[in-house]
Amino acid sequence: MKKQNILFNLDDTLSFCNRYFNLVIDEFADQMMAWFDTITEENIKQKQLQLDVAAISKHGLKSDRFPESFVGTYKYYCDLTGREKKKDEIQYLRELGFKVFEIPVEPIPYMNETLQRLKEEGHELYLHTGGDEANQRRKITQLELTTYFEHRIFISEHKDTTALSDILKTIKADPIVTWMVGNSLRTDIVPALEMDVHAIYIPAEGEWQYNIVEVNVDHSSAFLTVDSLQEVPDVIDKHIQDQIMYVDR
Repeated sequence: MKKQNILFNLDDTLSFCNRYFNLVIDEFADQMMAWFDTITEENIKQKQLQLDVAAISKHGLKSDRFPESFVGTYKYYCDLTGREKKKDEIQYLRELGFKVFEIPVEPIPYMNETLQRLKEEGHELYLHTGGDEANQRRKITQLELTTYFEHRIFISEHKDTTALSDILKTIKADPIVTWMVGNSLRTDIVPALEMDVHAIYIPAEGEWQYNIVEVNVDHSSAFLTVDSLQEVPDVIDKHIQDQIMYVDR
């Protein structure tokens, strides 16, 4: 079997993430509705999402962007309703937002089995995750991911095609035998296809709106969708076998 370079995303590909953000956002919305009894939960969540996503272009995927979206939403509705901005309430919201980064990380089912199988089959495994160094390293340590990725770990605050291109140059990867596996159409799949790298899309539960985009990329690489992480080894193996059969014709 020909060795492949396989890059994995972390959040909601190897470990759960969105579910914890959604729980904290629910808690935030409940508190906001207690303070602003004329504002709906939907409007609060839409404003928070708008501010959170808008900040990514400037700050990337840094952790403190998320708590500041709570504070920004609070200040917006204070201005809208004439409510006094209170320092203790702002501090409470910042602490609430940061709480999500203290939750112990939970692996996606079959994470270890999938990575171990690919490692035993001789493939080169890489981790390409988005976020700030401290928070992502916390998750990597808790999940003991260096068992599979060793030093082949890349953390990008701006996770896009430029970041992936830089990684591919660093590892001197041939796109023909290189894969990106992830749940984000925006930061995993589109960059991979734009670099003519094979892409495996694993839709996540309760996907973050930021990750959902149209995939309109001309590419010669494979673009596959699977339902679960444990399908990845078989999908890659089938692709390799299909290529061998095509060459042998």
